[in-house]
Amino acid sequence: MLYFSRWKALGIILTALVVCLFAVPNFIPEATVKTWPKWAQRHLVLGLDLQGGSHILLEVDAAAVKKDKLDQVRDDVRRTLRDINPRVQYTGLNVRGDAVEVRITRETDLPNALSKLRELSQPLGGIMGQSGARSLEVSDAGGGLIRFTVPQAAINDRLRQSVDQSLQIIERRINELGTVEPLIQRQGLDRVLVQVPGLQDPSRLKELLGKTAKLDFRMVDTSIPAEQAQGRVPADSDLLMSSTSPKVPYLVKKEVLVSGADLTDAQPGFDQRTNEPIVSFRFNTAGARKFAEATTKNVGLPFAIVLDNEVVSAPVIREPITGGSGQISGSFTVQGANDLAILLRAGALPAPLSIIEERTVGPGLGQDSIAKGELAAYIGSIFVILFMLLTYRLFGLFANIAVAINVAMIFGVLSLLNATLTLPGIAGIVLTVGIAVDSNVLIYERIREELRGGRTAIAAIDAGFKRALATILDSNITTFIAAAVLFYIGTGPVRGFAVTFGIGIITTVFTAFTVTRLIVATWVRWKRPQRVPI
Repeated sequence: MLYFSRWKALGIILTALVVCLFAVPNFIPEATVKTWPKWAQRHLVLGLDLQGGSHILLEVDAAAVKKDKLDQVRDDVRRTLRDINPRVQYTGLNVRGDAVEVRITRETDLPNALSKLRELSQPLGGIMGQSGARSLEVSDAGGGLIRFTVPQAAINDRLRQSVDQSLQIIERRINELGTVEPLIQRQGLDRVLVQVPGLQDPSRLKELLGKTAKLDFRMVDTSIPAEQAQGRVPADSDLLMSSTSPKVPYLVKKEVLVSGADLTDAQPGFDQRTNEPIVSFRFNTAGARKFAEATTKNVGLPFAIVLDNEVVSAPVIREPITGGSGQISGSFTVQGANDLAILLRAGALPAPLSIIEERTVGPGLGQDSIAKGELAAYIGSIFVILFMLLTYRLFGLFANIAVAINVAMIFGVLSLLNATLTLPGIAGIVLTVGIAVDSNVLIYERIREELRGGRTAIAAIDAGFKRALATILDSNITTFIAAAVLFYIGTGPVRGFAVTFGIGIITTVFTAFTVTRLIVATWVRWKRPQRVPI
């Protein structure tokens, strides 16, 4: 156990050295680090509780998700009835309460219509699908009336999908702000937690997250003036207000010519004629084709650019727009044009998000947490170092050197992973110091037992390392299992503690059975001791 070949000793030293070197960028000014190669710029990111920032808890609007689902069912029913051959006559297709209803005019069409409409009901995927839950309940209410009800299981499934999609879109929007390492995760069925370290003014963040950013291009309904449409809006149109003040009404057709989902890029800029801020956009192939067809058919008529049910602008189509690109103008500020471009690039949220909890952690509080965490780490480490020196003398010094390397390796691994360090993470590192010396205590006490049993100094040291191995592995493996459970089940600060603690356990086993043993083996080869100073 005390013999190390030259290559093995060199491998241990290089491994420890390389891992420790990854911690170096944390102690060098950021301006200097940015001049290094990309692979060498990895460093620890301080969490919200250490550097301050914004904490926002968002909730998906369940009512809007349900309404969207019912509207989709209504449109699916209309499309299905329209595609039936021979054509089915129907009336009264509308959303009523929590269901969609349609009345088949001719009784002879009812069996065929029911058969086709029941195909709209599909098994829900995943675990729910195995339990027999379906996306839609289709029932014959009598008198030719067919009712479509969306079960709660389907609403919950739609909510989960909305949250999953919202997570990706929120992450893209926040990344566009240039913030560092935001934490974005699901909370329960319909909530999203957003933590952005270093962001002290959350107003712009809230504005970006609060907008659905659903962009549509629709034709303006010119059949009657918008001012006269109050109370008698045509069935196929909506009365929308302008996004600018003073508010101006627009009568806009419900049919969407092109949706924001067909956008591939959006960039802020300036109009060359008026020098006003604008947003330039570009469609994908399908969107460019649809936009070209719509503008070709409607030359001379106004069309509306609708963002979150507000009309941004309503220009007149002077000529067909076939290039697949265009621009949006609407009395934007420079910041407003930039934010709209961010929203359009990130995509529309599937449902509105409401802020139900908001906290701002000041940098002063973060600095206080760092100072107290450092103080606790220093005091704990000093007591551990003194205990090891007083109890095990020279071997205690060897253990302290190994613990220092152990802590440096923890910071190196965390930096390599670009991990976020929180206050519970600091607690995990401090706890690791105690566990690290615990492994050395087991080894040293075993050496003492071997010496009392009459072994020679070198034989006792060799036996101490060899026989303590199984005990140390067992204790560290069981502790690592607990850290893994905390990581997979816990959230936020609990996971931060679990990450640093788990990494600390791995580096502890490495330093106890390679670094400490290498130091002791080097000392034994140099001194050839007759007694052990322990």
